Amino acid sequence: FVTVNDVSLRGLIPEELAQGFGFFQSKPSSALSPFALTADELGDAWKEGRIHLPLLVEYNGEFFGNADAGEMHFHFGDLIAHAARTRDLAAGTVIGSGTVSNEDMSRGSSCLAEKRMLEKIHEGAMKTPFMKVGDTIRIEMKDKNGNNLFGTIFQKVEKREV
Repeated sequence: FVTVNDVSLRGLIPEELAQGFGFFQSKPSSALSPFALTADELGDAWKEGRIHLPLLVEYNGEFFGNADAGEMHFHFGDLIAHAARTRDLAAGTVIGSGTVSNEDMSRGSSCLAEKRMLEKIHEGAMKTPFMKVGDTIRIEMKDKNGNNLFGTIFQKVEKREV
C-alpha cells in the first residue's frame, strides 16, 4: 500500500474533452508516497480489506482533512476483483481506491474537487479556489502512535514555462 496524490488540471479538462482526446494534458503524473507497506505491516489498522486510519491532508499549511480510510465504500478486494474482470493484473499493478471521504463533513476533505462540490451543494456556491502557483499540499497517514507510515507527499504548484 502507498498513498497517492492523483492530480487533475481541471482548467484544461473542458477544452481537452471538446477536442476528443480525453485526459492527456489534464492528468499529469500522480505522486506516490516514498514508502510502501504490505497489509500485515499495517497490523490492527488492516481490517475488512480497508486501512482504518485517517488520511491527513494540509492545504497551504492549514488543516484540509483527516478522512478515515476505513470508511471506503468498496474494500480493496472489491476493487481488485472489479479491475481483474477486464484485464490481467500483473505484479506491480497499482490500483487506486479513489478519493477517501467520509459522511462526517467535520473531518474535512482529501480532494479539492470534492470539497468544492460539497460547498456548492450545502452553501450554494464553490468558495475554495483551485490550486494556483505557490500553493502546497501535504498528505500523510499516521498510525495510532503517530508514526508516519508511508512518508510524506509534499507538493508545491510551480509555474512551468512551455
